[in-house]
Amino acid sequence: MLQKELFTKTEKQSPKGEESKNAILLQRAGYIAKEMAGVYTFLPLGFLVLKKIEQIIREEMLKLGAFEIFMPSLTSESSWEKTKRAEMDVLFHLEGRDKSRLVLNPTHEEVITPLMKKYISSYKDLPISTFQFQNKFRNEPRAKSGILRTREFMMKDLYSFHQNENDLENFYEKVKENYFNIFERVGLKEQTVLTFASGGAFSKYSHEFQTICQAGEDIIHLCEKCGIAINSEIITEQRTCPQCGNSSLEVKKAVEVGNIFKLRTKFSESFALKFRTKEGQDDLVEMGCYGIGLGRLMGVIVEIYADEQGLVWPKEVAPFKAHLLCLGGDQERVMADKLYKELLAKNQEVLYDARDVSSGEKFADADLIGLPLRVILSEKTLSQDNVEIKERLSEKGELVKIKDLPKVLEEF
Repeated sequence: MLQKELFTKTEKQSPKGEESKNAILLQRAGYIAKEMAGVYTFLPLGFLVLKKIEQIIREEMLKLGAFEIFMPSLTSESSWEKTKRAEMDVLFHLEGRDKSRLVLNPTHEEVITPLMKKYISSYKDLPISTFQFQNKFRNEPRAKSGILRTREFMMKDLYSFHQNENDLENFYEKVKENYFNIFERVGLKEQTVLTFASGGAFSKYSHEFQTICQAGEDIIHLCEKCGIAINSEIITEQRTCPQCGNSSLEVKKAVEVGNIFKLRTKFSESFALKFRTKEGQDDLVEMGCYGIGLGRLMGVIVEIYADEQGLVWPKEVAPFKAHLLCLGGDQERVMADKLYKELLAKNQEVLYDARDVSSGEKFADADLIGLPLRVILSEKTLSQDNVEIKERLSEKGELVKIKDLPKVLEEF
């Protein structure tokens, strides 16, 4: 992409009223724009990051054998009345032209459960797992911290349906492993810990994936011996590590980036979701749900990696792999144009800055935008048929022959 063709622009000043690192840097770098508290537009660069995260999650969901679907944002309020959740404070209620009462979904149990009544009748139909990427709406009383806590957000939902608790447990354990694959690929595995949390009305415990981060609002108690944590909301019940029994737990601030619940039969009962067993008996379907917020994950990456100069993207989620900067006159511009076209022909993801601005402004914008590699073509490098390559967090760059650059980028 040609940087000069982006309609967005970088900003030198921080946006007013913002305190969190992700809110400040993502707006300054032109990744997001604030509509109002808790509601943001994802601009071209930000949308590319969001889609990278989405694709990583999609690939891992497909490995589980789950099928992708897309459910509606609007649901009849009557479905929420069946589950006795119609009075939840986070719900946005609407009225249709026909006076029908509607809900903007903050989650999709009230949609997926009655949907599956159409397709589940026998034990032969189970297990089933489906997932989606869908906007959620929550009337959040504390919309703050940029895209870490919003009123509208993109969520990955995975729902699973099983004959019995044992089958649910086996799938649940597979999802745990699968989630850590996701966090490793987006660059957060080292900072993210499996955390025991309240199961609410579903089971004794649920599990959260908490990323240790100073911007976090959650407090977890970490067992450094085995890496398991306990959310502060249940610490009075569980004062030792549930995995190794260690009683020396360290208090950490963290952000919840994923959660998994054994719903058991709570929603199956509400909608009479049953199946016929091998023995010919009717039984309730066991359910599980597993969520990851894409925008929140993006915000946490910013909070963990960004520095004083700007954003720092792990390469798998960066909007582009390399930022090509042309410094110099016409001769350098001709060569940089040619190099850019060659890289595009080889399907390399490159943001090309050939703007008529100072070198200092190009360097500052490159640091702010935060792509993994900076590639500089200048009068000095061109005189030796080189470009200079520098990783975002490296102090020094290295010279690479222009003809070798496509291969270097491909192997990066």
